[in-house]
Amino acid sequence: MSLRMGVLISVVSLGCGEVKNTQVDAAIDAVPIDAPSGPDPRKLVAEVTATPNRNLDMLFVIDDSPSMQDKQSNLAINFPNFINVLNGLPGGLPNIHLAVVTTDVGTKATEDTAPGPAIGQIGNGGCSGTGKGGNMLTNNAPVTGTYISDIAAPGGGRTRNYTGPLATVFATMALVGAGGCGFEQTLEAMRRALDNNAANAGFLRPDAVLGVVFLTDEDDCSMRRSSMLGPESTALGPLQSFRCARFGVTCATGGTTSDEMNQIGTKGMCAGNPASMYMTDVTPYRTFLTNLKGDTRKVVVAAIMGTTAPYQVELRMPPGGGVAQVALAHSCTYTGANGLEVADPPARLQAFLDLFPDRNASSTICQQDLSGGLVSVATLLSRAIGSPCIGVVLADADPATAGKQYDCVVEDVVGAATTLVPACNAGGPATCWSLVANPTVCTLAERLELVVTRPAAPPPLTITRMRCLTL
Repeated sequence: MSLRMGVLISVVSLGCGEVKNTQVDAAIDAVPIDAPSGPDPRKLVAEVTATPNRNLDMLFVIDDSPSMQDKQSNLAINFPNFINVLNGLPGGLPNIHLAVVTTDVGTKATEDTAPGPAIGQIGNGGCSGTGKGGNMLTNNAPVTGTYISDIAAPGGGRTRNYTGPLATVFATMALVGAGGCGFEQTLEAMRRALDNNAANAGFLRPDAVLGVVFLTDEDDCSMRRSSMLGPESTALGPLQSFRCARFGVTCATGGTTSDEMNQIGTKGMCAGNPASMYMTDVTPYRTFLTNLKGDTRKVVVAAIMGTTAPYQVELRMPPGGGVAQVALAHSCTYTGANGLEVADPPARLQAFLDLFPDRNASSTICQQDLSGGLVSVATLLSRAIGSPCIGVVLADADPATAGKQYDCVVEDVVGAATTLVPACNAGGPATCWSLVANPTVCTLAERLELVVTRPAAPPPLTITRMRCLTL
């Protein structure tokens, strides 16, 4: 990170500022804005440790059910935009581990000692055994091992376990096929990949930031008991993935019980059902990741998935024809390479993401160009590993005043102690923040760098957080 005035150390900074000079490395004057009344609407846009952590372990959990071929291709095609953001960070690409698993973990539920009976046609949406078991897959990509490793070498250059461009290699890994289990246990696949899985040894590093990205067109269906996959019955209904919504989701409007969830109509305020007898609550998966890393700041979760609204239950013809059945209505659609593509509302996955405030991102899978969602994930990751660049567009808090006015708050956090860092107005103080235009280093949004000037280095455990009004 750059230095200011000799011993003045650039950690991170931003504050209310009027843009007067857009030259590289030119400080922008700070103009304080009155604090808003009520809940603080500012969003976290930077969080940097005194010693940035450049180790990043990235796990992509990719839905491999029969409706996913076009969506996997979209991920592969647009993935270079994700890598471009990471390549553009100060210091270049982080020390990255990059892996892929699928959502197919068969008929093995979390509370079962053994998998339940196989269902459906294996290879075409059917489920059996432990499926792919959370094992990392390379799909014959030119990789030595089960995941990509790209690490900065001590003397310069990189140490890699693959050949060819990184984005191209990952694109091969991401095309995991579209014949996997149609009951996608998305969160459980993540846990099985990371919970002492011997097949994935070496992927997790204790000090690394862990990023998990889900790509799916249906909601999570992680099961407590494989009996949820039992034959059609009055109690369970048809053997279709609607069971995941009926028993795994509860809606404050129109769906407070599984029987209400089974009724045709629009539901509202839907989330995971923590009391389900068949489905696993999403909260323990947050606990798992938090315990795994020991610090929530070392965990980033994101999803490219269906939109969460509308949430509607309808009657729909089953794939093979016959009598219309109760089904979860698609929440979004788009035209893909092979025609109409659809996705369902992911109430459970969204509830899981919401358990990681300031550490989650989501975007819709119902589009051919996934670049925006991938860039937002990469921007979130860059913040987690300590980039001083602002990856989002900041709002103008006072449009009536000439020049753009930024409404921001900067704090130093050491353990439980929080200290407000003032803006660098003319004449001081010694420790203060300023906003710098630096298009050479910062390539996203307004290309702004956050700088804290200090008379001496901060304590090693200092975390500097900055929140601003954003667009």
